[in-house]
Amino acid sequence: MKLLKRVLILLLIVIAVVVYFNYTKLNIISGYASKNMASSVFVAGRSTESITQYDNNVPLIKLAETEVDNSIKQASSSVYGFMERQSVYREGLGTVLINNDYDPNKFTLKPNRNKVSDTIPYPYGQANPRDTVFPEIDIDQLNKAVAIAFSNPEVQKTRTVLILYKGHLVTENYIDGFTKDTPVLGWSMAKSVLATCYGILEHQGKLGMDWPAPIAEWKQDERKDITLNHLLRMQSGLEWEEDYTKISDVTKMLFLDSDMTKAQKGKKAVAKPTEIWNYSSGTTNLLSGILRQQFRSHQEYLDFPYSALIDKIGMYSMVMEADIAGNYVGSAYAWASTRDWARFGQLYLDKGLWNGEQLFNTAWVEYITEPTPHSDGTYGAHFWLNAEGRYPDVPKDLFSCNGHEGQYVFVIPSKELVIVRTGLAQDPLFDVNTFLSEVVKSVQ
Repeated sequence: MKLLKRVLILLLIVIAVVVYFNYTKLNIISGYASKNMASSVFVAGRSTESITQYDNNVPLIKLAETEVDNSIKQASSSVYGFMERQSVYREGLGTVLINNDYDPNKFTLKPNRNKVSDTIPYPYGQANPRDTVFPEIDIDQLNKAVAIAFSNPEVQKTRTVLILYKGHLVTENYIDGFTKDTPVLGWSMAKSVLATCYGILEHQGKLGMDWPAPIAEWKQDERKDITLNHLLRMQSGLEWEEDYTKISDVTKMLFLDSDMTKAQKGKKAVAKPTEIWNYSSGTTNLLSGILRQQFRSHQEYLDFPYSALIDKIGMYSMVMEADIAGNYVGSAYAWASTRDWARFGQLYLDKGLWNGEQLFNTAWVEYITEPTPHSDGTYGAHFWLNAEGRYPDVPKDLFSCNGHEGQYVFVIPSKELVIVRTGLAQDPLFDVNTFLSEVVKSVQ
């Protein structure tokens, strides 16, 4: 009996030590599980069973137990009863992971949407896509390419694929549980959406990329020389750790902060602007905060991405989620159907021209696809590039929006292609080079 008591005491001590040293990690695990479940249910309209079986069934996150309350649109998660985190749904703003700063009565604004029906065929309108046959498209080869994306589903985990050619839908495919209308979390593809708001404001003559970042705290130190261009290119020289496998700057921001625009703002400079390239989700959320400064009211800020871009091109399924303080989380939280993600790609293939209206300068595409120094030709301005042959068998003019777990919107101007792929695995588990090269082969 004494031995048993000693074993139990030792076990309790071990548990206490583990909990103590992993307290913040438990916070992030349960926070991720709660947030992902709530958004997948209340934004994407998917079942809790599917999310538990697939989306949250990954190392560490699967340790969390999650309950959903549909009556109040809330999800709660904990790890063996420790560190319960809650996420709540807010109309028009998606879901938010709450903390002690959250006051449901304090923030009641939501973006105004302008959703209109029309008779224009997809992707430029809301009508059914036009049934078009292109003699230069090898359909058998195209079908082979799509089949490759869905082969070995336990490894590649592809969910949706859609391909536009010359502004026409040529193929789309979805696994069970996903349709052309199912919103998909783009993760870091949201960065490209946020950046496009800057391109639109530049086109409207309201700001320039060479403007100093309007951050009062930076005016009296070495950070005063950081421009909007430096931020969009991730070359500000500011300290930042982008590591999702541990407690880092990015995980603390996403799962602990009430105002995510502040995480990067307070970081010290470790290099002069342009001296290094350092990918930073904190930088994008800082840009979201700077975007908010461009408007006289919070309501105008909330409305702008929709009125100037999202609803303008008919991406009616898109929801940009906001933090507790009401800032768009441009680093990671934008949802849209596969068809609507493709509309975004088509806008860039058409260099900002949409149904006769120029939303951003044609030179903006040249700007975002100009390789950023020290990125090895892989990054422009909040878009990824193939300038140095990252995908060796794919045209080098390819540029893309990339997101965690293999969310992609690829634009290949030389082939007049827009290719969307979503799933739960990224390169190399999902072989991007092979998939894209097989699609390219279909265009004679």
